[in-house]
Amino acid sequence: MSAFIEETKCLLPRIAFLACGCFSPPTPMHLRMFEIARDHFEMNEMHKVVGGIISPTHDSYGKKGLAPSADRLAMVKLALQSSTWIRLSDWEVNHPQWVRTRSVLQYHQNYMNNYVNSPGDKEQSGPLPGWLPYNLRERKDPIQLRLLCGADLLESFAKPGLWADEDIEDIVANHGLVVITRFGSNPERFIFESDILTKYQRNITLITNWVPNEVSSSLVRRLLNRGQSVKYLLDDLVLEYIKRTGLYNMKSMQPA
Repeated sequence: MSAFIEETKCLLPRIAFLACGCFSPPTPMHLRMFEIARDHFEMNEMHKVVGGIISPTHDSYGKKGLAPSADRLAMVKLALQSSTWIRLSDWEVNHPQWVRTRSVLQYHQNYMNNYVNSPGDKEQSGPLPGWLPYNLRERKDPIQLRLLCGADLLESFAKPGLWADEDIEDIVANHGLVVITRFGSNPERFIFESDILTKYQRNITLITNWVPNEVSSSLVRRLLNRGQSVKYLLDDLVLEYIKRTGLYNMKSMQPA
């Protein structure tokens, strides 16, 4: 029976998750979203999750409180040290200019599938990127890269001028959304009120986070600016990095 179960799992469609954002700084909830999503898909035996990717946004995004990309990459690397399957991509931050989310998804999905379909004894030009999940070539079927996000990103689709309709349609139609929602929120109604999201709602997976965590990057920055403690709100390694570099107006003399 166990052999049959393992064989069945090998036939499940393969997916990976990609989270875009500022990560200024990265919080435990950024990483918890990946764990919650993987549990959902694996417990329901719908897909085989092959990896998770974090892609920090380009410096030119210009959002208030955005630390330099070198610092954000360093903090995400530190936060991911204990993870065996979530990896950091620096492709977006190293791009000459800000990149649309749909382009970030397309690049990473195309790279993975080109790698899977290339001859095993002939690597793509140059070294393989560190974000590439392991063991992708154990099967030849394609990998779908889904955008992993919170309900706030889903709701941002309705903000005038923030997202182009063609971008939303491409993301949902060709990649899919995995939305981690809070208990008591109503993402179904938001989907209903959007013609594009309703059209492709089969590609949207809503997962309730039953252990809410309201710690956000903006909250952490606010506390640091006020000289208040953020101990236990961030990974200790990330906090030490912030103290050492003085990011977010935090002085190394201040208590954590």
